[in-house]
Amino acid sequence: MVNVINEDATQTASMEHTDVEIEDTKSEEYLNSMYEESFKRFREGEIVTGKVITVSKDYVLVDIGYKSEGQIPIIEFADEQGNINIAPDDSVEVMIDWWDDEHEIVNLSREKAEKIKVWEEIRKVYEGGGTIEGFVINRVKGGFTVDIGVQAFLPGSQTAIYPVHDSDKLVGQTFDFEILKYSQKRNNIVLSRRSILEKERDAARNATLASIEADKNVSGVIKNITEYGVFIDLGGVDGLLHITDISWGRVKHPSEIFSIGDEVEVKILAIDEDKKRVSLGRKQLTPDPWTGAEAKYKVSEKVMGKVISLTDYGAFIELEEGVEGLIHVSEMSWTKKIRHPSKIVSVGDIVESVVLDINVKNRRISLGMKQALENPWDIIEQTFPIGTTIEGKIKNITDFGVFIGIDNEIDGLVHISDLSWTKRIKHPSEIYKKGDTVQAIVLDIDKNTEKFALGIKQLTPDPWSTVNQRYKVRDDIQGVITNVTDFGVFVEIEEGIEGLIHVSEISDEKINTPVGLYNIGDPITSRVMNVNSNERRIGLSIKRVGDEEPKQDENYHIDTAHTGYTSSLGEALFEEMQKSNS
Repeated sequence: MVNVINEDATQTASMEHTDVEIEDTKSEEYLNSMYEESFKRFREGEIVTGKVITVSKDYVLVDIGYKSEGQIPIIEFADEQGNINIAPDDSVEVMIDWWDDEHEIVNLSREKAEKIKVWEEIRKVYEGGGTIEGFVINRVKGGFTVDIGVQAFLPGSQTAIYPVHDSDKLVGQTFDFEILKYSQKRNNIVLSRRSILEKERDAARNATLASIEADKNVSGVIKNITEYGVFIDLGGVDGLLHITDISWGRVKHPSEIFSIGDEVEVKILAIDEDKKRVSLGRKQLTPDPWTGAEAKYKVSEKVMGKVISLTDYGAFIELEEGVEGLIHVSEMSWTKKIRHPSKIVSVGDIVESVVLDINVKNRRISLGMKQALENPWDIIEQTFPIGTTIEGKIKNITDFGVFIGIDNEIDGLVHISDLSWTKRIKHPSEIYKKGDTVQAIVLDIDKNTEKFALGIKQLTPDPWSTVNQRYKVRDDIQGVITNVTDFGVFVEIEEGIEGLIHVSEISDEKINTPVGLYNIGDPITSRVMNVNSNERRIGLSIKRVGDEEPKQDENYHIDTAHTGYTSSLGEALFEEMQKSNS
């Protein structure tokens, strides 16, 4: 029995041992299968979550449930300042880079895992039409480089709705972007900020249009300046402030008053909801200065103003902002003939003038600058009565005379006929030059036509007034031939005094013309036939020289007006002489 029992026990023990061996074998196979199964769960490029086991100087060991821990370069956990932000037991998402099953080595990458997550986010944003946040790294040709987890390109045309004058200001800033297109294979992403801004603008525009109304005062920011006006952002809606609505006064260019970025208050003049346009006014914030101009600027009253513009015909004077008057060139001086207002005033000058006329309807005021001063023509007759001798410098010489500067800037004219009693003057420059100081006598003053007539020859007696006292009829006199014509010979008997020897008085014989018989400059003796001081004529004869008694014929008779002899023939001769002289 015992043997039997022992034998049974031995068999039982043997069976139990065998069962244990079987169990051990199964356990080993199970564990191996578990490792193999765990290994089979991982693929290259797959993202898994692991647990940090160790952080060393060069690597971080991460348990992802593989036979051995995976290692990641420590640099992948450093921030921009180089600080390591990881510790044991931290959970971390990594990508299985590669592994060696034979040597039980697996390499992991946190950086690549992050990029895969970014590309997945990019795909979702692109397909869903969403936005992604990005940091503008730097400026490159044609645009900017933006960090959205991976580097992307922002074209310059997609930066903003309107041109950015200082695009460097965008560098270093964070914005939301839309993804226009991407290719993970080519590592290429194109972004747009403009599309987001346009949507925001459209939303703001609709809200602004719904809230504004005509005649309402609003504030806005100047976004663009042109020669014809200013564009103002009212909050998604651009309004135009035309140059004519900037000020009641004159504005040459809006840039004189505004700069881009200025915040201004304006009044809404009109709204076009279909075209989404708004007309703005700034001058309408204040009353129209012309409303009370007629009461403020009365005719004949003196006013002060600033010269703001010059034209060929006058100067525009700003009396106050929005109210201008014109001083015509003819109203600038009592005495000077002004060809251009710049000879009298300059832009920026403060001048005094008198209101001549005002037309509020046409927004015009006529001003006179000379009227603010005493008219020298009102006192000139008292200062320089007719017959007064004056002295002044020749200011101008013309074909018809010379102008002499008189007191109070009045110029007097000496006509060419009043330069000399006796000289034949073709042009005043034969005798005078500009700047010469001369004396003259006041002949006439006409205040209405503003003419001041002077005479130089009147300073001395007229030699013709006493010529009949010096030259008697039948006197034989000496002279010099000054001209020879077909009808006679002119003889100068004293300076400026000439007589005519008619061709019929040269010889008893008939002579057709004296030309060729006499020469200019030859001395000659002749007899006085008649003297007419009023008509400034002296008739001479050669053939009668030496006659003791006058012949009793039709050529002689007594001229009681001149106490001498005259003849009808002599008068005919002098008609010829007048024609020759003219």
